[in-house]
Amino acid sequence: MAESENIVVETAEKIFADLADAQTINRDKKGEWKAPLWRALTEAGLPLSWVGEDCGGSGASLAEGFAVLGAAGRFAIAVPLAETMLAGWLLAQAKISSPDGEMTVAPANPKDRITRDADGSLSGRARGVPFAKAARHIAVLASGSGGFSVALVDAAKLRIDAGLNLGSDGSDTVTFDHVPPIAIKPAPKGFDQTSLMLMGAVARSLQIAGSLQSMLDISVRYANERVAFEKKISKFQAVQHNLARLAGETAAAMTAASSAADTIANAAGFDDAVFLEATAAKIRCAEAAEKGAAIAHQVHGAIGYTLEHILHRYTLRALSWRDDFGHESYWAVELGKRVAARGADELWPLVASR
Repeated sequence: MAESENIVVETAEKIFADLADAQTINRDKKGEWKAPLWRALTEAGLPLSWVGEDCGGSGASLAEGFAVLGAAGRFAIAVPLAETMLAGWLLAQAKISSPDGEMTVAPANPKDRITRDADGSLSGRARGVPFAKAARHIAVLASGSGGFSVALVDAAKLRIDAGLNLGSDGSDTVTFDHVPPIAIKPAPKGFDQTSLMLMGAVARSLQIAGSLQSMLDISVRYANERVAFEKKISKFQAVQHNLARLAGETAAAMTAASSAADTIANAAGFDDAVFLEATAAKIRCAEAAEKGAAIAHQVHGAIGYTLEHILHRYTLRALSWRDDFGHESYWAVELGKRVAARGADELWPLVASR
């Protein structure tokens, strides 16, 4: 990690540690912790990390932003930081300046479509849009007869039906009914909905990997504190085996997510190499979330399921992030189609090149 990346992620981690402590948040039933956290993140320029200074952002690199997302996953923060970062990145693709405040992106599901009408307005429906109700603006990728366009839309002009994911965070349905955008410009050549989904998939993979790190830390600490039959449960072979499995799932998720992030940060576009890395990361991290969450709760026993304990903040969010920007089953099918289209002779060279 470069020195600048260290500085950015250290800033993020300090803010999270000071204002997003899991125990403090768990006790705050009114959500009063959110405003100070968002204010601190905004003052540090983190929500618009991927937006150049010419478009109102802080101009951080892709690698720096990805490092922030990993840190956000370790704290399982329930504010639209990742979503605002993605929205700013999407707007920046079309040189549209990012406004202040919370944002999100639409669509967030690869099977949903937003279309640009002949008069420039937007129509369609996007399901499972994270934090749409909390967002002031939505960055939209819309398809039309001339290709894809990027648009900035005032969230107040949209019909937003509230929903919740497993972590009790917003996962809303947004309806566009001939909505005029604040700004709309053509997307770069070759940029399509798959590009947006892959970027979102890598963002969620990093968050899942970060959350798994915290699950492992919490589980190891608990196992070294909990005493049963006059000895710490970490001394029991079955518990040691489970913790080793959890460590393995965490390492696999971190490796896959970091590799995908590094590939995107150093790629000129969303080519086959990026597709392979991003889809493999989302598939592997989703599998790790399922297995890791089960192991962490098994180590904790019944206490881990209670609302008073912090474990659920990490496990439920990791499980819910599996569905955003395409779940693992969808990407497994798409990856299979891509590999089959290339032919058998191209499979090994593609895999071996990574």
